[in-house]
Amino acid sequence: MAYVIAPPAAPSIPVAGGDARFPVRRIYCIGRNYAEHAREMGAVVDRGNPVFFTKPADAIVTDGADVPYPSATTDLHHEVEMVVALAAGGHDIAPAAALGTVFGYGVGLDLTRRDLQAAAKAKGLPWDTGKAFDHSAPVSALRPASEIGHPARGLLSLEVNGTLRQKTDIAEMVFDVASIIHELSKLFELAAGDLIFTGTPAGVAALARSDAFVARLDGVAELRGRIV
Repeated sequence: MAYVIAPPAAPSIPVAGGDARFPVRRIYCIGRNYAEHAREMGAVVDRGNPVFFTKPADAIVTDGADVPYPSATTDLHHEVEMVVALAAGGHDIAPAAALGTVFGYGVGLDLTRRDLQAAAKAKGLPWDTGKAFDHSAPVSALRPASEIGHPARGLLSLEVNGTLRQKTDIAEMVFDVASIIHELSKLFELAAGDLIFTGTPAGVAALARSDAFVARLDGVAELRGRIV
């Protein structure tokens, strides 16, 4: 096939333990999936209606690369999250079948231009400028579910410059992984290559240039990086 311009390279994430990489098709995110974070943001958790938003696939930052401080903001916030990578998809996936679509797990940051998000919220506008910007999705190498299973509990944490900022057990999620996949698949036809950021706990705060961060999901993944 001939293209009128050179097609862009496919975004991809390393897979732990080998040279193979996971190609990224789409990035979905769920908001307000930890009750304490919802409260700190002045929001109410609606257990019947999860809040979803998206990021572009090329927003990922991988392989320990530096993360550029984004333009148009003076209030960049970190949100540490468990990340789920799909090897299969579909529409209206039943909860009992949902984990069968998962390739593996990692840890990542949903970086947020909080000032732009707050301004959009105040006007009832979409969050895209606050969430879906360049380099807004740093993510670790993935661990295949075939090796580690499907973690239902485990410590999720973030340190910035050696100080603990966020900490929770993933068992505290309002919607677990199977429920997230089920609910998302009502709205979108999911497919292999999709990533899902599963929500952040309380403790979100600002990042500055030169800050070093370490995100961990115990027994699964670790992500180290720096804001530049």
